[in-house]
Amino acid sequence: MSYETYSHPEVLCETDWVAHNINNPYIRILEVDYDPENAYRQGHLPSAYLVWWRKDINDQSRRDIIDKQKFESLMSKVGATPETEIILYGDFNNWFAAFALWVFHYYGHKKIKLMNGGRKKWELEKRNYTKDEPAPQSSKYSAKPPDEGIRAYLPDVRRAIERLNETVLVDVRSPKEFSGEITAPPEYPTEHAQRGGHIPGANNIPWAQAVRESDGTFKSVEELKALYESKGVTADKEVICYCRIGERSSHSWFVLKYLLGYPSVRNYDGSWTEWGNMIGNPIEK
Repeated sequence: MSYETYSHPEVLCETDWVAHNINNPYIRILEVDYDPENAYRQGHLPSAYLVWWRKDINDQSRRDIIDKQKFESLMSKVGATPETEIILYGDFNNWFAAFALWVFHYYGHKKIKLMNGGRKKWELEKRNYTKDEPAPQSSKYSAKPPDEGIRAYLPDVRRAIERLNETVLVDVRSPKEFSGEITAPPEYPTEHAQRGGHIPGANNIPWAQAVRESDGTFKSVEELKALYESKGVTADKEVICYCRIGERSSHSWFVLKYLLGYPSVRNYDGSWTEWGNMIGNPIEK
């Protein structure tokens, strides 16, 4: 597949390329799963390390991503340096791999690619899996200060709804979540928000519309432009993506920032869990 029309083709790689670089000492392959027991533990790419979305890139004592020190520990554990090429892939059509990519960029690691199609495409192609886990490596990774330019916080969103002519809010959840008909995504039926609905003025563009249902790979630039521009999400505006907890919206953030090259895109990882449960916040249905 050619990425020549994507704004930043260097952020994607195909399964063929990964298969040929399985033993490349200058890369680290990381599988990022929501459910490792039914994904990584059942078989994974040879030499791939497990990154558990819930435990490895989310703080265990507060609702937040890991801090800089924990990120450095994670990278040191897999033997990475700032010069190491990181390849990310995972279950759920790369939802959580995209979230990890966002976190890695937040801490300044730029040499990183997403394997197009994730586990789904690798399995469809009947490529080799193993249950053997690679031996822990050791390095001393030093991260850069956080890049706050790619992250949106509650005050940023409050300001955004006051100037929707300049900033566009993209709600990437399902239409039923957006309308308030349901308060949890079908994948997590027990993880409800207190209220249903969406942030005032937000546009609903479900994350999955950016990928092909057949193999989980990203759609063409022409298809992606048609998808977002038809809803008023254009490159001349500041864009803030959100979902329920920031993982699906990081997938859309990746599409807008790297595949379409929008200059100002942020991920609001507080998302509906914060906005919908916050006293005093307005909502729409």
